[in-house]
Amino acid sequence: MSHPFLSDAAVGFLPSPVRDVWELSMQPGMVSLAGGNPDLRLNDLGWMEEAAARAIAERGPEVLQYGAGTGLAGLHEAIVEVMAAEGVHAAPESIQVTAGSQLALDLLTKLLFARGDTVLAEAPTYVGALGVFGGAGVVVEHVGMDDDGLRPDALREQIDRLAALGRRPRALYTVPNFHNPTGISLAAERRPEIVEICRQAGIPIIEDNPYGQLAFGEHRVPSLHSFDPELVIYLGSFSKIMAPGLRVGWASAPAWLRRPLQLASESAVICPSVLSQELARAFVARGGWRETVAGAAAEYGRRAEALQSTLLPLLPAGAALTAPRGGFFSWLTLPEGWSSAGLLDDAVDQRVVFVPGASFYADGSGERQFRLAYSLEAPERLEEGALRLGRALDAYAGTLEPAGL
Repeated sequence: MSHPFLSDAAVGFLPSPVRDVWELSMQPGMVSLAGGNPDLRLNDLGWMEEAAARAIAERGPEVLQYGAGTGLAGLHEAIVEVMAAEGVHAAPESIQVTAGSQLALDLLTKLLFARGDTVLAEAPTYVGALGVFGGAGVVVEHVGMDDDGLRPDALREQIDRLAALGRRPRALYTVPNFHNPTGISLAAERRPEIVEICRQAGIPIIEDNPYGQLAFGEHRVPSLHSFDPELVIYLGSFSKIMAPGLRVGWASAPAWLRRPLQLASESAVICPSVLSQELARAFVARGGWRETVAGAAAEYGRRAEALQSTLLPLLPAGAALTAPRGGFFSWLTLPEGWSSAGLLDDAVDQRVVFVPGASFYADGSGERQFRLAYSLEAPERLEEGALRLGRALDAYAGTLEPAGL
C-alpha cells in the first residue's frame, strides 16, 4: 500500500486475517471455525430493546448527548462489580471507559510507546494487538508459551537478550485467561513470578482479559493486576459477555496513567457512546447477569467438547490440539512438514474454514498451526465441521505423500 499522499505509518496497518476469510465463512453451507464471535442468540435481547427504547423516551436528550470523558459515572461501579465477580478488585476512579477494549489498547500504545520501541507478547498473540502495534511502528518480540501459558524462564531470557542489545521493552502484553488464539490459561503459580520479573525490569504489563468470565467450570486464579495495580494495566470488555456491537470496554489504570489515558480517549473519540454505556450499565444493574454469562459459558463448553471429541480421532500422528477450559478458541499444531495455509485450500473445498497460524506471529512463524473458534456454531455444526476438517486433513496428507512426508 503506497501513495504519495500516505504517511510512512500507513504501511504498518495490515489486513485482519479473520476479515480475509470472512467472505469465505459467509458462503452458503460453510462451517466457520474462523471468527471469535459471541453467540448473541444465547442472550435475552428483548430487555435490551426495551431498555434502549425507555432510555431514549425518558432521557433522550441525556443518553444521545456527549458524555463524560472517563465514561458514564454509574457504569464505573457496574464495571467494578463485573471485575469483582472474577475476583479482580478495582476502584471506580481507576476506570476509563473506552469504545471497546481495542481502543483502550490503541490508546495505551500511543501513551507507552514511540515508533521503534519494543513490546513483549506471547508467541502466538492476539492478531488485533499485532495490528495496533504494527500501525504504531512498535516492534513485537515474542515470548514462548507452553500448556501452562507464558513461560517465566522465556520472559527472563528475552528481557536479558534485549538488554544485551541495548533495548528495554516498554511493556508486556498478555492475554492470560483463555488466551486468544490458543485457549490456554496462564497457570496460577506463574502469575506472581511474571509480575515480579516485570517489576524488577521496570516493565509495565497490559493484562487483556476479555474472556475471563467465560470459564466452563471453576476458574479461580488471581489476576496479574492483583499483584501490583500500579504496574499492571487491566483491560476488560462487554463484547464477549453482552454484545460486541455496543463497543463498550474499559481499562483499570494505575494512578500515574489515569489523566493521560482520559485525555487520549477524549482526543480519539471525545466520549464513548452514552447510549451504549447506559445499556451496559443496565445489563449489570438489572441483576441476573452472572447467571446469563455462566449459561453462555456452559454452552461454549459444550461446543468446545463437540469440536474436540469429534476432531481428536481424526488428527494425523504428530498433531496436537489444545483443550481450553473457557473462552472461544483452541489451537491446532500440525505435524512437521505440514502447512496450515496449504491445508486451508483443502478445507475450503470441504466447506469448512479456519484462520492460519502465521497471522498470530509478528515474524510470520506458526506455519504448522491454526486457530479454531467454536463460539458461534451449534454443537452439531461443529461436529460436522470437524468431520469436514478431517477429510481436508486426509486430502492434504495425500499431497505430501509423494515427497515422503
